Amino acid sequence: MAGLASATQTPAQTKADAILGEWVSPKKDARIQIYKQSNTYAGKVLWGTGSDPRDSKNPDPSLRNRDLIGLTILKSFIFDGDDTWVNGTIYDPREGKTYSCKLSLKSPDQLSLRGYVGVSLFGRTELWTRVKVN
Repeated sequence: MAGLASATQTPAQTKADAILGEWVSPKKDARIQIYKQSNTYAGKVLWGTGSDPRDSKNPDPSLRNRDLIGLTILKSFIFDGDDTWVNGTIYDPREGKTYSCKLSLKSPDQLSLRGYVGVSLFGRTELWTRVKVN
């Protein structure tokens, strides 16, 4: 049955799923799992080395005690071809802010995350590395 499912995937679906998996931040202080959620892509925190395990900077006081581990920080990304996923957001728990975000696969093991406000010209880019999972 699994062979049938993979046989029905189009090349565009396969290419779109290229970001699925685990990624580590440039400072190696966080690991994110990117997964498919309906027709979009999302990412949740698997672990982090920060001193505060809670979402203490969240602008919503009712959310400040939630755990960061398991928290979805990447949301609603859509594959637009050309190894790019757009129209998503990234939540930065260190600042308690959500930014527009674009993901670009630079190589099979390098993922560029561009967080910005307004236009992508005004933002910050990080290069995440794929985690080899056995």
